[in-house]
Amino acid sequence: MRVALVLEYDGTGYYGSQRQKNVPTIQVELEKAITKVTGEQVITMFAGRTDQGVHAQGQVAVFETKSSLTLENIARALNYYLPKDIAVKGARKVREDFDPRRDALSRKYCYYIWNEPTRSPLRRRDTLLVRRPLEVEIMNEACKVLEGTHDFAPFASALEGRINTIRTVYRASTYREGSMVSCLVEANAFLPHQMRMMVGSLLKVGLKLSDVAAFRKILESGKPATAGPSVPPYGLCLLKVNYAGDEV
Repeated sequence: MRVALVLEYDGTGYYGSQRQKNVPTIQVELEKAITKVTGEQVITMFAGRTDQGVHAQGQVAVFETKSSLTLENIARALNYYLPKDIAVKGARKVREDFDPRRDALSRKYCYYIWNEPTRSPLRRRDTLLVRRPLEVEIMNEACKVLEGTHDFAPFASALEGRINTIRTVYRASTYREGSMVSCLVEANAFLPHQMRMMVGSLLKVGLKLSDVAAFRKILESGKPATAGPSVPPYGLCLLKVNYAGDEV
């Protein structure tokens, strides 16, 4: 059967989600755990690639198995073997041709900013410290510029010959809860480093180093890698991957 897993992980100690040689990645750890549980050598497919240090609450990974274990037992056994910074939040049987990347309707990311003069030791691994006060309302106004279908090449730092840089942002917002400022974006797909480059540009607006008009001009320019600077990866989290109906 084809099984979809919903994963949560702290990406601090990993070189991203995708397998690489001689370094720890989420995919390598997951496949090792699956082999221990099922006795099978498998290759997993992920809904999206997260970079080194990026976290996830709702990453989706898929694998094939002939195991007779129930989905509940597969999830329980995987959590026994997985490192403490990776967890399976749920397992579900999906159709044989289900593709976690191509079948995804949207991905939702959030970038977390700790906006205080003093750092938070408890949030050092998953937030970016910004000591100066941020104008969140103006940042949120700039977020609305991102909504819709646009050429997001200015917000991509590594196009690598990519031809299609058109993406659709369904929702973008910035809001404050106490010391935490969250930048939330849901889109059909993201270009490499797009989220981190967008947040870097939003921070310039929030710190009054730029304004909404300049932010709009960057987006409309179509010039690759003109936005930013790119913020560090550790404040970024993949919250959810959405599919049609209740597929995952």
